[in-house]
Amino acid sequence: MCDTSQSSTAEAALSAPRLAPGSAVDPIALEPVDEVSITVLMDNTFDGLLPSDAHTTRAGFGPPVPADHFAGGTTAVGLLAEHGFSALVTVRRGQQRTTLVFDAGLSPTGILTNADQLGLRFDDVQGVILSHGHFDHAGGLGGLARRFGRRMPMTIHPFAWTPRRLNIPQRPFEMPTLSQKALIAEGFDVIERTRPSLLVDGSVLITGEVDRTTDFEHGMPAAHEAHLEGRWQHDPTVIDDQALVVHLRGQGLVVLTGCGHSGVINIVRHAQRLTGVPTLHALLGGFHLSGPAFDPVIPPTVAALTSMNPHRIVPGHCTGWRAQHALAAALPDAWVASSSGTTHHLVGA
Repeated sequence: MCDTSQSSTAEAALSAPRLAPGSAVDPIALEPVDEVSITVLMDNTFDGLLPSDAHTTRAGFGPPVPADHFAGGTTAVGLLAEHGFSALVTVRRGQQRTTLVFDAGLSPTGILTNADQLGLRFDDVQGVILSHGHFDHAGGLGGLARRFGRRMPMTIHPFAWTPRRLNIPQRPFEMPTLSQKALIAEGFDVIERTRPSLLVDGSVLITGEVDRTTDFEHGMPAAHEAHLEGRWQHDPTVIDDQALVVHLRGQGLVVLTGCGHSGVINIVRHAQRLTGVPTLHALLGGFHLSGPAFDPVIPPTVAALTSMNPHRIVPGHCTGWRAQHALAAALPDAWVASSSGTTHHLVGA
């Protein structure tokens, strides 16, 4: 979730960079893959006029639907966009393809509506990854479970079950809290992990808790709270935030974030340290740089990403328009506009 409240100096100190608890697994042998395909099932925007290119397939307007006020009795519709994120990730290594769902959007049916319009099925999905427990990434899990029609493993951080709220004056908002019991009943085999996990025969890495090492990514401002030890308290770290990482053969790392609450530079550097792969090929997902509280984070983030020289950068969801403009200006050859229904094709060398 996004929030625009400012932190006090004392609260900022609570979110100072720190290392994730426990021993790090370093390095991790992440098997290279030959191809990665990432379809954005849901994002905050949909643009039916964006052109496709050699590495990007855009979803245009869909088949006709009834609309009596048009002369032909029908009209075309686009895909849904909402304040949420979800992606379908397929990796290919040799002849073997594996598909995972990363996050599930905001609404119970949004990603299913978009998948149906795109002609996508979930028959070959082998697992679900939840980037963190915020409801705008978990809203469609119930609908997914029913569509799967079979039990499905889901990797999640145990802090994702924690109640949270935005304690904003005049409009406080207690976020919907995930129920582990309900998800198990829906058909998910819940796998709780705080440390890195290797999936798909060692070719997909889920980061687990991300080391906080930069001096400018301080996490969420004071209004973001979690209910811990019987009381509401500032939750700057969103410690359950984790990302998906793939090593694209001959190209480098492909990193997919949900909101990037850990800080996207922290996330990329954490992935580089874990895998021993120094090159960032592509970074996609939410960068959480929206709102006044995050304006100071934009310049050092842009500078750090520019120094990494990625081939493709696709900021979406909670990145915010100021950060989008800054990233597009600094990385014009790498920046790609995000939109619901877009498929990004990344091929190894």
